[in-house]
Amino acid sequence: MRIDRRLVLIGVMVVVLSMTMATQYATTKIGYSFSIVHPSNADIRFIGSDNSSDDAKRVLRVSNNASGSRYLTIELGDWFPNSRKNYTAAFGIVNEENFAVNITYINVSGTNNPYLDIWLHGDRDDDYGVDTGTKVMAVDDGAAQYDSTSIIWTLAAGDGNTSNMSTADAQSNIVTPWDDVSGVRYSEDDASDAVNETSDFVWVGMSLNIPSGATDSASSTGTIYIHFKSATT
Repeated sequence: MRIDRRLVLIGVMVVVLSMTMATQYATTKIGYSFSIVHPSNADIRFIGSDNSSDDAKRVLRVSNNASGSRYLTIELGDWFPNSRKNYTAAFGIVNEENFAVNITYINVSGTNNPYLDIWLHGDRDDDYGVDTGTKVMAVDDGAAQYDSTSIIWTLAAGDGNTSNMSTADAQSNIVTPWDDVSGVRYSEDDASDAVNETSDFVWVGMSLNIPSGATDSASSTGTIYIHFKSATT
């Protein structure tokens, strides 16, 4: 039987088109895992230290420790115009990840934020404005002094143990127990300083500089943003 070449050509085209237009579907599965924890128990965690002039609690506190309500806040107290208040250890930042983490910069937004200075430094009880230890002024009169291209402090690799942080020589530990009143872990250790790139923690100092012409403000509020960056191999 003779088959017309035109019919053969048409048949080949139908086969080719059906192959190019076919849709394929596939489904794969990959599990994931993470935990939602208290801010003092996270891989990068925050601890209290100085007490606020406003009450008997730490400057850094969690007001409601019920699950779903664990929000960190900072209370700096009530101050009058033409005054300055320094909290040399308003709070601490501790790295529990198993690799070093860089702090690139800090910025602030909110009411009266030009009244705020923020420092990173190593010595909990020294006045970072005048001491000779390692220190970095991260925010000056509310303005960030660095940006995302910077590295202003490096937190050494942590050990995943949220009950302590490493000393300057990284050979021993400083305990960070719970403060049930303030709802955070804390440290009041003055004997062991934080060393950039060696310790897994750093102290954050905060200054309130109230100018003489400042008007009354029943509640100056805002947000502090701390930016981190790390490189792993």
